[in-house]
Amino acid sequence: MTSLNKYNAKRNFNKTKEPVGKVKDRKTKRLKFVVQHHLARKDHYDFRLEYNGVYVSFAVPKGPSYDPKDKRLAVHVEDHPLSYGNFEGIIPKGEYGGGTVMLFDKGYWYPTTKVDFTKGPIKFKLKGERLTGSWTLIPFKGDNWLLIKEKDEYVLSDDINNYNTSIKTGRTMEEIKSGVDKIEITHPDKVIIKKGKITKEDLVEYYQKIADRMLPFLDNRLISTIRCPNGTDKFFMKHFNNKKLGKKIIKNKNENTSDDYYYIKNINGLISETIMNSYEFHIWGSRQNKINKPDILVFDLDPDEGMNISRVREGVKDLKSILDELGLKSYLKTSGGKGYHILVPMDFSSWKQLEKIAKDISELMVSKWSDKYTTNMRKEKRKNKIFIDYFRNKKGATSVCPYSVRIRDNAPVSIPIFWKDLNKIKPNSITINNIDEYLNRKDPWEDFFT
Repeated sequence: MTSLNKYNAKRNFNKTKEPVGKVKDRKTKRLKFVVQHHLARKDHYDFRLEYNGVYVSFAVPKGPSYDPKDKRLAVHVEDHPLSYGNFEGIIPKGEYGGGTVMLFDKGYWYPTTKVDFTKGPIKFKLKGERLTGSWTLIPFKGDNWLLIKEKDEYVLSDDINNYNTSIKTGRTMEEIKSGVDKIEITHPDKVIIKKGKITKEDLVEYYQKIADRMLPFLDNRLISTIRCPNGTDKFFMKHFNNKKLGKKIIKNKNENTSDDYYYIKNINGLISETIMNSYEFHIWGSRQNKINKPDILVFDLDPDEGMNISRVREGVKDLKSILDELGLKSYLKTSGGKGYHILVPMDFSSWKQLEKIAKDISELMVSKWSDKYTTNMRKEKRKNKIFIDYFRNKKGATSVCPYSVRIRDNAPVSIPIFWKDLNKIKPNSITINNIDEYLNRKDPWEDFFT
């Protein structure tokens, strides 16, 4: 017996696209929350708090309120699986909860009192994209609770109904209901990559398919892209001067230029950027809301021309051995080119600290195996060696985003892989045409942000 038996019993998964309920212990101190706008028999909001491997769920008829004077009814309903946190779409008519579901908000919640969903009260803080600050759940009668905003600096007079679009896709409830998927592909048959005859439509369809895996790495990170407006010439675009669907810009205060950096918020931003001829995505090592606090350490192993793949893999193992000795958990992905990328997610106090750590580790590797590795970027110094590129760990520098296409022959993908697959997968062997078998496997980086 699990707390999801009731959830599973109420649903026919041959008819609804809702995920099958499975308890998942994430072994993390950061607990997720999600709010879904649910237009079923009655319009309401589903407020869900992660606890013991499931979402403890409440139906809130009027939705959460920013006003501490409002005492919102919150009806305790059956637990939902954590996979439900990404669900958005249509529950078929006649099925339990039949109607339209929109992802309204998500983030993390932090209990400030003992958590007991059998009697309460429960005080906690939310850190979401729309809901934030201190809140309380107070038991009222039976399964009925009250959800109340506490008085703090986040009290707002905004009405929750002012937000009428999904944080995942940018769609309204009506657009989700009608199946609008809100962007037209211009020149879909234009060949972007000659070898393999990869068209613009092929690339758009790939990013639509990969969005759920890729968006967590794009989320709130400033980006640069490689654009191919005519299918042959390509250029690196770092700044943006127009606001487009699903994308946001921030004023550039770091350089003497009037241009702006930008970042993608949802699938429509990703797809519209692709339609605007951006096919390769590169990300900063920090999020725009914490611009000076990087949280990803990146190493790019770039081998000399013609180097045997076994030597490249040996380099990856050597670097991992150093990271392991330092107690740093690392993640491996293909570059989509000649080498591999190794990423270490961790919080840094500054870019200066990040750069120093990256340099020290790289130079330690060179000192141990000076005949095999170099940190000198000049090509003549790389003869029969692997260049350890740690220079991507600077403010303003970027590295290719996980799951991004590379604009090269046959459209290879920079894809996360398991360490055990290092000897099986070449740096450019996974392309948009054969990626499906890898997507059907367990996500090798599922705990990257936990």
